[in-house]
Amino acid sequence: MSQEPKASPTDLISIDDFAKVKLRVGRVIEASEHPNADKLLVLKVDLGDHQRQLCAGIKGHYTPEQLVGRNLIVVSNLAPRMMRGVESQGMLLAASSSDRTRVIVLTTESDIEPGSSVS
Repeated sequence: MSQEPKASPTDLISIDDFAKVKLRVGRVIEASEHPNADKLLVLKVDLGDHQRQLCAGIKGHYTPEQLVGRNLIVVSNLAPRMMRGVESQGMLLAASSSDRTRVIVLTTESDIEPGSSVS
């Protein structure tokens, strides 16, 4: 078993920094291909008390049909930004291989209400 490489001091964050990140369960209610990007999908997610639009670089790993109805883990307090002309109002969490040939969105194993807090 190999040891994990030591993080450089510039890579470390405090628990207070981490506590600022708000992770919530978001249920995908709509998904489509981004009109101006080859690798992006546009998702509409239900966060319980409201809905948001997210752009995610997962096209080629997932089709829109595979995502509708799934619960994903969403960073809900990320500032919105334009991605190729479409506003993204958050970010979903995904794991990927180092060469990005495999990308797996992080989901909840059991059904839980949209908007539930992740800690």
